[in-house]
Amino acid sequence: MKHYLSVLLVLFAAMLWGTTGTAQTFVPEAHPVAVGAMRLAVGGLVLLVLVYIQGHLNLKGWPLSATGIAAISMAAYQPFFFSAVAVTGVAIGTVVGIGSAPILAGVLEWLFKGRVPDKKWWLATVLAIIGCLLLFTTEQDVSVSPLGVLLALGAGLSFAVYTFMNKQLIEHHPPEAAVAVVFTLSAIILSPLLFLFDLSWVLQGQGIAVALHLGVFATAVAYLLFSKGLLGVPASTAVTLALAEPLTAAMLGVFIVGEVLTLLAWGGIFLLFLGLGLLSFERTPKTGTNTNKADSRADTHAKSDCEA
Repeated sequence: MKHYLSVLLVLFAAMLWGTTGTAQTFVPEAHPVAVGAMRLAVGGLVLLVLVYIQGHLNLKGWPLSATGIAAISMAAYQPFFFSAVAVTGVAIGTVVGIGSAPILAGVLEWLFKGRVPDKKWWLATVLAIIGCLLLFTTEQDVSVSPLGVLLALGAGLSFAVYTFMNKQLIEHHPPEAAVAVVFTLSAIILSPLLFLFDLSWVLQGQGIAVALHLGVFATAVAYLLFSKGLLGVPASTAVTLALAEPLTAAMLGVFIVGEVLTLLAWGGIFLLFLGLGLLSFERTPKTGTNTNKADSRADTHAKSDCEA
């Protein structure tokens, strides 16, 4: 049951992330990097207040290296991703940025934890990445830029590293405290960007609503759910499940913005659903076999004790 609950929490988080693109269409004059910085500023403040009210804000015992790396990674993700999209387009930027994150997360777990993802994870991840590829590369203005691809890989690596480090933080601290501390530090790191772009959109009613939605729901609530979900699934699994983000964005684009998808894009959506569904189900062990093995070991130990 813990596995399924964790999967649902991560999927809900990814669905909230998927609303960011639609939300930004309501403030077209806002620069994407400024939106990302404002999103972290609002989200970090909301999380900090929430943790303070709950009495979970304890600044002692935090591993400086893991906390700092997680904060820098989350701060770096924003300009990396938005710059990649600006340089090489939405299609390639999204596919490389979001699609590379699960593979990189799996590599990190293998290098630092010695954990090799199983065959089901590889199959689900490949299906989801191909689905993401079909979903976004049906646009006509697809252009591949080496610089844009590198920036997108930087975004994917940033998200993978954040997830890997956050997994370590929540093993010793409450998830809400871990997210609050990391996002507050990330917001401080990105705060200079707020002085480089026009922020007049934040003073408008629609701009305030978008900033609150992105900060409260698409950041504070989403990453809190994501961190709680990390308690029950590996980092590599969580990052693959996060591919529900482009799936949600595509669905909102169709039903809210009025976008039209090609047949190939719908095929990509099907593969995304298939990959995420495959990863969501947990294989139940054969209790009979395990019980027999346990009984056999118990009998062996008992026989040894008697002989002794």
